[in-house]
Amino acid sequence: MREFIVEADGGSRGNPGPAGYGSVVIDAATGETLMEAAEYIGVATNNVAEYKGLVAGLKAAHQLDPAASVHVRMDSKLVVEQMSGRWKIKHPDMKPLAAEAARVFPASQVTYEWIPRAQNKHADRLANEAMDAGKRGLAWSPSASTAELDTRAARAAAAREPAGPPGDAAAGAARARAAMAGVSGSGASGTSGTSGASGTSGTSGAGETADRRAASGVASSATGSAAGSEAGGATRTPPVGWAAPADLGAPATFVLLRHGETALTPEKRFSGSGGTDPSLSEVGREQAERAAAAFAARGTIQAIVSSPLKRCQETARTVAARLGLDVHLEEGLRETDFGAWEGLTFGEVRERHPEELNAWLASPKAAPPGGESFAAVSRRVAATRDRLTAEYAGRTVLLVTHVTPIKTLVRLALGAPPESLFRMELAAASVSAVAYYRDGNASLRLLNDTSHLR
Repeated sequence: MREFIVEADGGSRGNPGPAGYGSVVIDAATGETLMEAAEYIGVATNNVAEYKGLVAGLKAAHQLDPAASVHVRMDSKLVVEQMSGRWKIKHPDMKPLAAEAARVFPASQVTYEWIPRAQNKHADRLANEAMDAGKRGLAWSPSASTAELDTRAARAAAAREPAGPPGDAAAGAARARAAMAGVSGSGASGTSGTSGASGTSGTSGAGETADRRAASGVASSATGSAAGSEAGGATRTPPVGWAAPADLGAPATFVLLRHGETALTPEKRFSGSGGTDPSLSEVGREQAERAAAAFAARGTIQAIVSSPLKRCQETARTVAARLGLDVHLEEGLRETDFGAWEGLTFGEVRERHPEELNAWLASPKAAPPGGESFAAVSRRVAATRDRLTAEYAGRTVLLVTHVTPIKTLVRLALGAPPESLFRMELAAASVSAVAYYRDGNASLRLLNDTSHLR
């Protein structure tokens, strides 16, 4: 049985407004474009145009082989969920279009998948060509279309050039998808669209407040890549982090050491930049000594950079004394300022500031009264990361910092959503590590290692 991929899109310049659709049928085995379809449909909504694109794509696939299995990929969540039977179809304009789409192939031969808009560029460009032609009073012509050539060129360019600073998982993942798909691979690629929605990631983190969410345990070490493949083509070139090409050179490696315990740590009190700036407790000083001994035994640390807060400076200087290195202070590594919540437990904050706490848990843009939002922390940490990766390119650097900066660095390296910060456990004096390559990829090497404390 042959297998086809149908990618479809539709757009409306006004919603409702002048509208058009585009569809492409791809051979799932080879990635070859088999058929394209596009049409200006007059004034319509985005959703109607998307449904018409789906119908046209299915009919084109049916014309090629009525017995084929078809995998539909669209960036319209509405169409995908409705055609998959998970959402009801209520709009009268879409019911007949959905019914028409369902009649083209038996339901057993068709599957549906939502993809981000950036991966639906071929169909999107066809839809825009159709709307442009309609604006000129013309019909879309396949002989005049440049959609496939434009999409291939964009995919090839993405494979050559990193799209962001070191450590941004979005840049690394885009390069990995392009490398794995190849110039003649799947038609899933791109950066723009006329309708639909794509997932976005924000910023978040957490200080010494593990009890505010039920955090799941995390293995003491992890290796891997920030890159994954969402394209339909066969694997060709592995991305950095799986098999790093020799010409990338040594990465800048950040060994991330959380400071040792303070008196506030075992009580799980908010302890950020705006509180009493506590020193290490006796337990914390012992933890710092154990960490220092472990780093001395490994012998890989070439520089030490620390948050300016006392608990980090004390931890860093304990390690520096064993390694014979200086400690450089970096303001960007300080903990979140928790404002009015400093020194309080999660339960106390819930009792005194319930509305503000709910808002803070729901959005990285919300800040404690008089404090700092996690979105702001993320911007600060990302800027610090970029500066330090440039300064310490090819070297291994110990960053002595706090829960929020460490989790933020890990989250950004993985391209994980904001809520992932509440699903990482970071013990006092734990060690994590992230490597940053020159092409924009990042690789998480270690997370929450406490073996040196046992």
